[in-house]
Amino acid sequence: MKVKSLHIYPLKSGRVIDLDSAAITAWGLSGDRRYMLVDPDGRCITQREVQPLAQVTAVAKDGVLTLSKVGEPQPILASFDTDRRMNVEIWDSKVTAAVALDGVNHALSKWFGIPVLLVHADEITDRQCSPDWAGASVSTGFADGYPILVTTTGSLKALNEATLAAGDEGFGMDRFRPNVVIEDDAPFADDRWAAIEIGGIRYDLVKPCARCIMTTQDQLTGERGGPDPMPAMRKLRMSADRRVSGVLFGWNAVPRTIGALQVGDSVSVLEQRPEGWPLKQR
Repeated sequence: MKVKSLHIYPLKSGRVIDLDSAAITAWGLSGDRRYMLVDPDGRCITQREVQPLAQVTAVAKDGVLTLSKVGEPQPILASFDTDRRMNVEIWDSKVTAAVALDGVNHALSKWFGIPVLLVHADEITDRQCSPDWAGASVSTGFADGYPILVTTTGSLKALNEATLAAGDEGFGMDRFRPNVVIEDDAPFADDRWAAIEIGGIRYDLVKPCARCIMTTQDQLTGERGGPDPMPAMRKLRMSADRRVSGVLFGWNAVPRTIGALQVGDSVSVLEQRPEGWPLKQR
């Protein structure tokens, strides 16, 4: 097995940035989901609520975040002051984050037609992952819950085969917004992986990833419709464990040290689960 592709999403729910290599930090791939839009009360905003977020490309360089949106002639440049902060909510977490200047937030609000604020998970932000799954003292930025999302090509192929057999149109891995895609022929082999090693770094696969409506959205436009992974996931990947309900695809992973990854790196399984994740039989 090997690493097929690497991806980050600097702005939560924004467009993907494909990488040939990446530094691995305690928070996952360097630069992944460090920025986020929130409403005036500090609640996170994603493509679930604001579909055009899929049209925004975010590039961070030298302390400046450059935001570009399809149809907008001028990019927005944002920098952050650690003293300008607010409390924000992302799912069950409440943390402090740096806030962009008013002019940046006004320009972004015009882009989306609703009041929004741009926030940054900086060195002061402390967002702890659930210790029940990740263990003690594991933190992340604005990812949904854990530092890294791992998926496999074999699993995608199995979902597409089920979708095509039902007479529907196939879809790409982009619908699942992974960080690390592993080339492996076996479908859903990751259900049995407790830990893997890539480039000398151990990654514990701590929790399967429950999927939402964003998998039905085009990741270039944000529009819903067209290829839909949900029917195949409901048939093949419905969780039977109430701790993680709904349909599953991919695994949340925690790196146990820092280092680097690159496309083509070999992947080895360090530990396996005796049983795969329990799924409902259809």
